[in-house]
This record gives sequence, structure tokens and C-alpha cells, in this order.
Amino acid sequence: MTSQDVQGVTGTSGMPYAGGEKETLRASLDRHRDAVLWKLEGLDHEQLRRPMTPSGTNLLGLLKHLGSVEYGWFVQAFGGEVEPLWFDPYSAEDMWVGEDEPKTRIVEFYGRARTAADHMISTLPLDALGHPAWRRDDAVSLRWVLVHMIEETARHAGHMDILRELIDGKTGDHRPR
Repeated sequence: MTSQDVQGVTGTSGMPYAGGEKETLRASLDRHRDAVLWKLEGLDHEQLRRPMTPSGTNLLGLLKHLGSVEYGWFVQAFGGEVEPLWFDPYSAEDMWVGEDEPKTRIVEFYGRARTAADHMISTLPLDALGHPAWRRDDAVSLRWVLVHMIEETARHAGHMDILRELIDGKTGDHRPR
């Protein structure tokens, strides 16, 4: 589901102007999710992996990280099944991509994480409580996780926007219509 699939009146950004709370939060998250995928379009193997900051941040690593946190916050925290990971997200291995990790593997991983997260969002009420593995004593509501993941995804979409501009000059927070 993309933000364009949301029922009701929507603005030019696909955001529902008169939607309910969950619908609005989901549409906001989807808008940023779509933007991070758009940032990868048209780039080659080297450009996707090119370290653009002293810390080594690159476009494909940011997408891998976002897939990892979608699984962690939406799925694992609420008792869903997370696919076996080939990296350790607790040691920041989700921020880096190896030469043996093709773009398709990372994009498909992100897509599966997004689908699994969407299932949890669709089936749980906003007041449902989850327990992230790294904070077992802290309960978090689905509402809180949605807000947190909107912030997380928007933050990294902004990083990706800057990296993309440095690579080829393309900017923007969403695909031009």
C-alpha cells in the first residue's frame, strides 16, 4: 500500500486531510518510505555504496538500516515473526552493505520488512503494547512506534536526499509527478 491508496480526501502529497489517526500516521510513514526508495533510482552499484560522510554513510546502507528497524519496532516488538537476518543489527551492521549484497537484496529486504510492519499496523489497535528486545522492560504503544518510525524514516530520507544531491544533484522529498 502506498499513500495514494489511502481512502478519503487527500492532498497533492497523498496525505489524507480528513483521515483518522491511524490512517494519517500510516500515510505519513508511507510517504517517507516511498521517498527513500525513490532516492535509489537510476544509480549504479558504486554510487549506491559510495561513502559520502566521514562515518561511511551511504544510500544502500541507510535502506538496510530502515528495513532492520521496521522489523524491530513493528514486528519483533509486537510478537511477530522476523525473517532470519544475515547481519547483526545490534552492532550497527545494518548500516553497512558489503560488495556481496546486491541492491536487489537490500530493496527486497526492505520491502519484506515494510510488508510485515504493515501487517502489524493493520491488525493492531493504536493502543496495543509491544516490547522491543533491546528494552524489554519498556512497553511501547503502536501509536508511539508509528510516530517514532515516521521520525526515523524522515530523518534518514533527509540524509538520503543530501547524499543523492552530492552524487548527481537530484533533490526533493518525493518523486516528481
